Amino acid sequence: MNSHTHTHTHTKAVLNRLSRAIGHLQAVRRMVEQGRDCSEVLIQLAAVRSAINKTCEVVLKDHLEHCIVDAIDTGDMDSLDELKRAVELLLK
Repeated sequence: MNSHTHTHTHTKAVLNRLSRAIGHLQAVRRMVEQGRDCSEVLIQLAAVRSAINKTCEVVLKDHLEHCIVDAIDTGDMDSLDELKRAVELLLK
């Protein structure tokens, strides 16, 4: 893993999105504990998944705009390989 440090422009947005997704997931857990309808639970899980996917999109955008730009400028092929691996895992 690369130990680079950068200023990321979307950090606050990512943290806010994660906090909302965590809260939503906790609400889904309560729904399951309360024995709520499976269809309702599935709909809410889909919403959580969508929120996580959007968070991934923001992190990826930030990474491309900062880390990868810097990696290209400095010839850091390891960072490009790490991005490839991360995207492969994300798309699984």
